[in-house]
Amino acid sequence: MTLADLDRIRDECRAMVTKRALVSAGTAVIPIPGIDLVADVGLLTKLLPDISHRFGLDHEAIEKMDPRMGEQVLVVATSLGNSAIGRAVTKRIVVALLRRIGVRLVGAQAAKFVPFLGSAAAASISFGAMKLTGNRHIDDCYETAHRTLLPDRTIATA
Repeated sequence: MTLADLDRIRDECRAMVTKRALVSAGTAVIPIPGIDLVADVGLLTKLLPDISHRFGLDHEAIEKMDPRMGEQVLVVATSLGNSAIGRAVTKRIVVALLRRIGVRLVGAQAAKFVPFLGSAAAASISFGAMKLTGNRHIDDCYETAHRTLLPDRTIATA
């Protein structure tokens, strides 16, 4: 894997996150409190492993690595505060990630009680929360892959 490969994968994953964030926003428009949270958990339970897989950092890939390399990947991921890299992503892990942005999600739920504008606000908040969560995972995967798979190259920070 090269740095150009990592950059390409990151760009592809960002596009994937945007598509899923749009689905999340569409679900948030439905004026039933809580339905968007259930949908977001389902979306993230699939999205996060897909991102990890594209970077070669999913649970199965880590299992196939040399044990020292797999351990190094998990150490780097943990140092970044990411509990989804190299592990089977469960609803429990996704809920823990969503708790980090809980204030936004509570705001989205409350906004649903305001006719029309509330649904628009909820959709906007849900879109932003999904983008934030997905893009943070992409950044963590990129950094983890770079540190472990390309350790002798420096990374340019934006």
